[in-house]
Amino acid sequence: MIQNSLIRRIYLYSFAFLGLVLMVFGAVRLLDLGLKVYVFKQADQYAIYPAYPEKLAPEATISAQEKEDVRIREEEARAQNTTSQRQSTASNSIAMIIVGLPLFFYHWRKVNNVSD
Repeated sequence: MIQNSLIRRIYLYSFAFLGLVLMVFGAVRLLDLGLKVYVFKQADQYAIYPAYPEKLAPEATISAQEKEDVRIREEEARAQNTTSQRQSTASNSIAMIIVGLPLFFYHWRKVNNVSD
């Protein structure tokens, strides 16, 4: 009887802790994302070096217009990549919070009922 009570208590505390950890990690990632978007705007900007065809085939020459087109496409790709990374981070963080919140509160409520 005492062993079952101990195992149940360990189970409840473990899952309450797991839920709390999920919520904390999710909140930290959301806070990090918010800081990168609104405060430290250069934090997730990475240098991408252009790959011009003339580097692959030195005898080929490309015009200034073609270089500008390549630059514009690279900037658009970089912006799209940044947006998709931010959305991925936000969805993962919100999912952690959505899973962690009921996990924590359910098990913590059970812990408090067992303690009484």
